[in-house]
Amino acid sequence: MRIIRKRELRRTPRRRQRDVLRDVMLSARECETWLTLDELAKLTHYPPASISAQLRHLRKAQNGGFVVKKRPRISGVILRGEDFGTVWEYQLKRGIRKIMARNRTPRRGAGLALRTVVC
Repeated sequence: MRIIRKRELRRTPRRRQRDVLRDVMLSARECETWLTLDELAKLTHYPPASISAQLRHLRKAQNGGFVVKKRPRISGVILRGEDFGTVWEYQLKRGIRKIMARNRTPRRGAGLALRTVVC
């Protein structure tokens, strides 16, 4: 008799929403383009509230320590009823993480402090 071995299916890892958003924002940065949450939602097919949360996560050191710049978009057109208020646009910039000196007084949870420096 012959032993039949089952083939294991190799799953290709799906890209996380954060990774997709990071790549879109970095490519827009190369073109010196600022994007609103609505424009990002149209490009990535993710909801604006989720995109906003992922932008906050990209600021964290464990997710790259990026600098997320934010400014109000200047609009020269008449706004519709849903567009009242300030429309913000975002740009992602790489931050350089430097390890600072260890705290002199030992405390619980004290460790190396990370500092993001903008280039």
